Amino acid sequence: MDADLDTLATELYVTTDDLLKAHPEECPLRPLVGLAPQISDAELITLAVMQALLGHTNETRWLRYAHTHLHAMFPYIPGQSGYNKRLRALVGTVAWLIRALASQTSVYDDDVLLVDSTPIECARSRETVHRSDLAGWAQYGYCASHSRYFWGLRLHMIATVHGLPIAFAITGAKADERTVVLELLQTDQSLAGRARSILIGDKNYFGHQFETDLADHEIELLRPARKGEKPRPGARFFKPLRQTIESIFDTFKGQLDLERHQGRTPAGVLIRILQRILALTAAIWHNDRTGQPIRRSLTAYDH
Repeated sequence: MDADLDTLATELYVTTDDLLKAHPEECPLRPLVGLAPQISDAELITLAVMQALLGHTNETRWLRYAHTHLHAMFPYIPGQSGYNKRLRALVGTVAWLIRALASQTSVYDDDVLLVDSTPIECARSRETVHRSDLAGWAQYGYCASHSRYFWGLRLHMIATVHGLPIAFAITGAKADERTVVLELLQTDQSLAGRARSILIGDKNYFGHQFETDLADHEIELLRPARKGEKPRPGARFFKPLRQTIESIFDTFKGQLDLERHQGRTPAGVLIRILQRILALTAAIWHNDRTGQPIRRSLTAYDH
């Protein structure tokens, strides 16, 4: 197989269609009577992944592009309203599919994992904050990399050193990163059975109780020493691996336009974030299947 967008789309559609037929419980419930949808869930998910990989943040313009250039692949392309409504209904399906595709890769069982979080800004003006449907979920938080406060959410992610998302959570901007990690370890099936793994994080993942809780899961934490602490083991690994996790989020924000999600409601923001996580997972999944040397590379798919 080749590493190009058409091949990825074909393989993704076939695999997604087979997975959803084998697991109908993961599909949205539909009335027993009525018109059958003209585009299947597998086709719609594939179309959404292509949108993310090609960098189209505006759905109306994307569907106009798809009508012109992708009609041979997708005989029916819905309007903007139908596309948005169907995608929002597929939030649970997409989250499940991300884990299903990740588990098919050869790097899924890696025992060295990286953890970090990144801000997702949702509004800037005070007026927008007060009127936003995201109020109550989105919060004011601090972005250390930009040295400023923002209003929005945080994407927390545990990934392999190849950039493959293993577990993730989307929280308010003030959520404690350590608490989120512990909740993921307790609730996310993707992390089940990963005893004797190494988790590498930054200085925010600190605390004796936190490390004790990780040890209860048989997970060893490696992080740089905080100010006033004694040097910690594994310091020589931090710099290159921290650059790896930073580059993963740079892929989300630079190539997959995470910060330009344009979501206005909780369901809208959630599906747009999951759409980009699925796009990265699908690219790594396809690169792994085709034997590409750099599994996280999107170069073959973004044009």
